[in-house]
Amino acid sequence: MQREPIEIPIDLDPPGSVRGWLDLPDKDTGRAVILLAHGAGVGMESAFMAETAEGLCAAGFPVLRFHYAYAQRMLDEGKRRPPDRRPVLEAVHRQATAILRARFPGRRLLLAGKSMGGRMSSHLVAAGEPADGLVFFGYPLHPPKRPDRLRSEHFGDLKVPALFLQGTRDALCDLDLLRDALTRYSGHAHLHVVEAADHGFAVLKRSGRTADEIRRELVSEFVNWEAQSFGPSPDSR
Repeated sequence: MQREPIEIPIDLDPPGSVRGWLDLPDKDTGRAVILLAHGAGVGMESAFMAETAEGLCAAGFPVLRFHYAYAQRMLDEGKRRPPDRRPVLEAVHRQATAILRARFPGRRLLLAGKSMGGRMSSHLVAAGEPADGLVFFGYPLHPPKRPDRLRSEHFGDLKVPALFLQGTRDALCDLDLLRDALTRYSGHAHLHVVEAADHGFAVLKRSGRTADEIRRELVSEFVNWEAQSFGPSPDSR
């Protein structure tokens, strides 16, 4: 695997840039390329983001992860910051998508994300951003202890294949509510439930499972879903 630093210009006030990492597999399968967006609490350098990107890359997929603007400022200034407003998050996300699309023209593009990053991916696609599929590493269906405030109003506008990876202990996603919401998803959505995992895919010691086992399960499910949803890569036909 090779890791390449990426500078992503952002057209905000003031203009600037955010940093990203592009992980390139030793043997590129010619299949999809993946944009992996981070969640609200941590940036792209978190262990979950780094290890997930490495696992997907080892399976043959180029993966670009990036900082949202607020996360880049946290890193540069050494201060905690809340996430930016949704229009700002989407502007940075859209630019990162454009960078990846330009780097790999003609390749399938999958928008993936951890929690908030997955949610922003889905809003972009619902608004018309071109993408071939969506991957959610813990979709934040509702705030903690607020199952009445669902974040699925746009599911009917999503027509691309989607993979939902959700833990049984996820405080931000009641699985019964998600299953109901997915009946209104316009495209084909596949739900994979990860036993004993919370919203960050951590498991209790008594479960007998390790973080590495969970990570391998997530990557394996992605690889199987991608192959079943899309078949051979466009370049290999």
